[in-house]
Amino acid sequence: MSTPHILLTGERVSLAMTDRDHLPDYHRWENDPGTILGYGTQVAQSWEVRAGGWEGQGRNRDYPQFEVITADDHTPVGLTTLSIDPAVRTAEFVILIAPEARGKGLATEATALTLRWAFQYSALRMVWLKVLEPNAAGVAAYQKAGFQPAGRLRQSGYWLGRPCDELLMDATADDFLFAGEPA
Repeated sequence: MSTPHILLTGERVSLAMTDRDHLPDYHRWENDPGTILGYGTQVAQSWEVRAGGWEGQGRNRDYPQFEVITADDHTPVGLTTLSIDPAVRTAEFVILIAPEARGKGLATEATALTLRWAFQYSALRMVWLKVLEPNAAGVAAYQKAGFQPAGRLRQSGYWLGRPCDELLMDATADDFLFAGEPA
């Protein structure tokens, strides 16, 4: 295993540059039934599609992707992504946690580190996300990391084969950077 290029260090996880050698892990995580349920995508993705997507993502500076690794032994446990709209300096946030790493609070810290990157290093004004309403663990993790409710898209997603609402959540640079921090 190569030494990761760490970008931000947290207490339990760090954000690192993605690693092509870990692409099979990313593909496995994305095709886990729990991931498919959480994203509401309903379909698995072939290896060829995922590998082809990797090549395109690496060249797009408005689509930074971070590998989430454990702080102690640098084991890859997830990915976070910012899909930046450069015209308005906002981004959509997406997170993927490995099935074996879920339920341990790692998503909250990885989300907070990604927001730190978004606001301190990428100079974004606002970051938003969509989460399926039945995904209570996701909603709680996002709120704990700094996201706030911003709206809902009625019947726009699927959970266990049934239509459900998607919740919109956002975090602003002012809320995140200056909440309790010295100016």
